[in-house]
Amino acid sequence: MTIQSDLQKNVAQAQSLLGSYSMAASSTQDQMAKKMYQELAQDMQRHIDSLNSRLSYLEKNNPMYQQQQQAPQ
Repeated sequence: MTIQSDLQKNVAQAQSLLGSYSMAASSTQDQMAKKMYQELAQDMQRHIDSLNSRLSYLEKNNPMYQQQQQAPQ
């Protein structure tokens, strides 16, 4: 399950970057910088979507994950 936990960490890090880019875009008065940060945020959102898609695939198709979900806690 290392790949899955790594993906989860990567999603969290990417979401943090997305927040940083969005904050930078809204806090600057420089229109060129604002546009750059907005584009970076859009790119990061695409990466997050891609990572989440892969994570979803793993959760649906990874027998180890399915067994862990069914185990009593």
